[in-house]
Amino acid sequence: MRTSSVQVASLLLLGMLSPMVLAQDKPKVDEKARVEAPSTPIKVQIVCTEFEGDKKTKSLPYVMYMNAPDATELRSGWTKFRIGSRLPVYVGKNEMQYVDVGTNVDARAAYTGDSHVLLQITLERSWVEGEVSVPVTKSDASPSDPTGGHFQEPIIRGFKSELDMKLRDGQPVESTVATDPISGKVVKVEISFTVVK
Repeated sequence: MRTSSVQVASLLLLGMLSPMVLAQDKPKVDEKARVEAPSTPIKVQIVCTEFEGDKKTKSLPYVMYMNAPDATELRSGWTKFRIGSRLPVYVGKNEMQYVDVGTNVDARAAYTGDSHVLLQITLERSWVEGEVSVPVTKSDASPSDPTGGHFQEPIIRGFKSELDMKLRDGQPVESTVATDPISGKVVKVEISFTVVK
């Protein structure tokens, strides 16, 4: 009887201490799981060129560096940049609202090997081109207003393209050509990439 009470007491003591012993054990982390998936550093160049007729009026280059996962399909994870200005626009009753004007690029890539990359890009551009005279109500215009109750509003034009393509290292591709239906301005987008060594 004495032996069995010692055994029961030992089991109870072991049962009470086991959560503390287990809490102190740290789970083993697989070192291979912590290593990031292999990727290839690439440089992506986007050039937006504007034409009026056959005359080139503007060439805007953008360069992005990113790590493209070595994979046969695109994965999550975007590289982004924003550049531009905040433009004041008159909204009436002596109030101004600011509008973002410039270039936004979101891109992601996968390096498929054999000097090719899968590339997905969203490119959005807006720019100011001219202005239009907007009449101002008498209560909003000051008596000494030289414009005679008019406010000059900017004309904001825009362009947006979503691209999904496969490119070869060093080979530029003219991905998009678009014509503004009002101004007749032509926008061409050329994209290329190179592996960074």
